[in-house]
Amino acid sequence: MKLALIVPLALAAFIGAARADEADDIREASKAETEAFNARMYAGAPGNTAYACFVRRYDADHLARHPKQKVASMKLLVSAETDEEDKQLHNSFRLGFRYRNRNGDFDSSGSCHHVVFTKDGNETRLGCGVDCEGGGIGIALSKDDKSAIVRLASVRVWLHNKPDDEAERSLVAGSDDGVFRLDRTDNNECAALVTDRKELAALRHK
Repeated sequence: MKLALIVPLALAAFIGAARADEADDIREASKAETEAFNARMYAGAPGNTAYACFVRRYDADHLARHPKQKVASMKLLVSAETDEEDKQLHNSFRLGFRYRNRNGDFDSSGSCHHVVFTKDGNETRLGCGVDCEGGGIGIALSKDDKSAIVRLASVRVWLHNKPDDEAERSLVAGSDDGVFRLDRTDNNECAALVTDRKELAALRHK
């Protein structure tokens, strides 16, 4: 898919992940603001490639207090790579999770092409979308940059290693699955989300 098409789709997917009452407050960040956000995301200037891994495993006490939450654990890998043609830094995401009452490892992935501000600049988010109208997620950072705040309305997911139509489903926010707070951790924790051997080697050396 051409970049000219991906960019508006990613932004549209992000707006879909935001609450309707926030949509009017969204504005695209400037280049300087985007660079500042990337430096926070990757704990420093990203260079040509960079990775950030965030993980949360919900304990029995949390799940008991949120009986409608479908997700039992979640991993998020955010990556950046400089494109050889346009020399611009492009972000992407990979999301992996397990349901509390369903077997299997589910995952999703897509491109992130917009850093946006919401609520008069009180929060900065990375807008990410899944190709072919597969929904998307918004990724913000906690004030201390130690956690990622993932927001979604609906995102297309697949059963791990089964990227066929029959295995395709969607994670829908519902009442308890719209916002997830994931803790920053070592990149190796997200290695299972990477299938390319060269990229896996690069991830483990970051």
